[in-house]
Amino acid sequence: MIHAPSLAIGAGIASVAIIVAFLAFNIFNNSPQLVTEPTPTIQESSQAKITAATFLENGSPVLGDPKAPITLVEFGDYQCFFCNKFFHETEDSLLKNYIETGKVKVIFKDFTIIGADSSTAANAAHCASDQGKFWEYHDTLYNHWTGENNGWASKDNLHQFARELGLDIDEFSKCMTESKYAQSIVKSNQDAKDLGLTGTPAFFVISPDNKVTKIGGAQPYDVFEKIFNSQLEK
Repeated sequence: MIHAPSLAIGAGIASVAIIVAFLAFNIFNNSPQLVTEPTPTIQESSQAKITAATFLENGSPVLGDPKAPITLVEFGDYQCFFCNKFFHETEDSLLKNYIETGKVKVIFKDFTIIGADSSTAANAAHCASDQGKFWEYHDTLYNHWTGENNGWASKDNLHQFARELGLDIDEFSKCMTESKYAQSIVKSNQDAKDLGLTGTPAFFVISPDNKVTKIGGAQPYDVFEKIFNSQLEK
């Protein structure tokens, strides 16, 4: 599956005023439990400060219409079994019914918790983004997934994926050698930790009125459908 062309994050997204308190969310990977938290008025100084940047920065280009009323933020690891499961079983239907129709926009953020190849693959996706092909490379990674820490995301393979997508290999190799996006990935990982995440995938649905619904694990399509429709009906 190759996504439709991605669009850059618009000023409207960057200025979204989302401020949510850091709360002890009860989230279990692959559990159907959903938690909705309203925008709070008090931020405890001893807790991590959660702002719009926690959700929207240090991630991918936006997939979909930047003006879409709902934002779906996914934290994932390219080596993760359940991330791959979500990609193959659910993402395509979300793409067709909500993203391509302008109802939902998506941002992918890295939470590289499985192994060294996770961070290398994440850097490769961002290097592909420099050439306008983040989402194509993102899809390629999941389409070549064969397990965790078994070498499929080696540097040689990551370069081969870039060749298959027609990327400028010299530019891609320079980006990889310099680990150009290492700090961005570290910051994204910290965002995940600040939000209380311990596993992947994890999702945050930001509604038109800026309330946040947290979805833990590779939930089926109907879970997302129910949440999206309820927010679109408001």
